[in-house]
Amino acid sequence: MAFELPDLPYAHDALANDGMSKETLEYHHDLHHKAYVDNGNKLIAGTQWADKSMEDIIRGTYDAKAVAQSGIFNNISQLWNHNQFWEMMSPGKSAMPSELESRIVDAFGSVDKFKEDFSAAGAGQFGSGWCWLVVDGGELKVTKTENGVNPLCFGQTTLLGCDVWEHSYYIDFRNKRPVYLTNFLENLVNWENVASRM
Repeated sequence: MAFELPDLPYAHDALANDGMSKETLEYHHDLHHKAYVDNGNKLIAGTQWADKSMEDIIRGTYDAKAVAQSGIFNNISQLWNHNQFWEMMSPGKSAMPSELESRIVDAFGSVDKFKEDFSAAGAGQFGSGWCWLVVDGGELKVTKTENGVNPLCFGQTTLLGCDVWEHSYYIDFRNKRPVYLTNFLENLVNWENVASRM
């Protein structure tokens, strides 16, 4: 069963007023994300992973001791990461549901402190990677991962993730990753989607 590139849950220009341009989505989704789909399908064809779910492939091919992950892991993990990323955003400002806000305040002290920690994780990720809000052992935590590594590798539940590879922000924000992260949290996150993942 080959994986497919999912459609964006909104038009390519739907996030333009919120800081993510049509050009970024055309490159990031239509070309970059599609490359993970195409390369991942080629790499798993004829292997033990050919009929497995993305989640099973990610968990089964992640090597915590490896200096570099395998091509199968990198492509399938990045395919999964991007599938989540598009769903975690929506056009127009989204209000944070009270249940999620309460959990965040309990875990971090305030919503502002959570945003500060999340932004610091993303800005502090050297090179390419992601920053995340996860549930780990019942607790909400902010984490960061290198390259395509994601919370599935550590048995965590993903609530929110932000792509901090340069291709995610360079067209709109050039090298200003912290500004991109602030804009992501203030203008792009679909908090209803985040809450639904709890």
